[in-house]
Amino acid sequence: MTEHTLGIDISKSHLDAYRLEDEAPARFENSQRGLKALIKWLGATPVARVVFEPTGPYHRAFEKTLSGKFPRVMVNPLQARRFAQSCGTRAKTDAVDARILARMGAALALEPDAPISEKLLDLRDLQVARTGLVKERTRLRNRGQVQTNAVLKRQTRTRLALVERQIAELNAAIAKHIAEDQPTARKREIPKLHSRPRPDCFSADPDLPA
Repeated sequence: MTEHTLGIDISKSHLDAYRLEDEAPARFENSQRGLKALIKWLGATPVARVVFEPTGPYHRAFEKTLSGKFPRVMVNPLQARRFAQSCGTRAKTDAVDARILARMGAALALEPDAPISEKLLDLRDLQVARTGLVKERTRLRNRGQVQTNAVLKRQTRTRLALVERQIAELNAAIAKHIAEDQPTARKREIPKLHSRPRPDCFSADPDLPA
């Protein structure tokens, strides 16, 4: 039985798919309705891997919906582009990108990623949002130090206070998710047990709850 490799190019509005073995293209809406149609289309054949690139917020629903149901392979966009160049492909459209992703997956025999739990996906989204707020807090603090206009300084302080509250809210939500996820909580304890600092993907700055 032939196992199929599929490439999925994800944009804000559409999911462009390409099934390599029978060279079948398809397009779906990047919405819940479109994802249901995509799953129905995927379910018609045995799937070895579904290859896609991360696209910020646009691939979140796709990743969450397919995780645990189909063998997903998320590839680095730069690597995908280099593979396309090595194949002599210069055109860049959604349909072409989907075909290149499928060819890359088959040619390199890419192994599927481990399934990601919904809790971990939610935790990652919270962390991404928190990272953005931390950057905004830094900008506001720097701006407040150089502003001389009283009105602008007051507005900056007000916005900074709001950002601080939002960061605190995300800190609490992240701490709750980690406490409820024993494997993640265990990973956060390992550096303490070894008594030496180690990088932790959930610690963007010292304000993040331990």
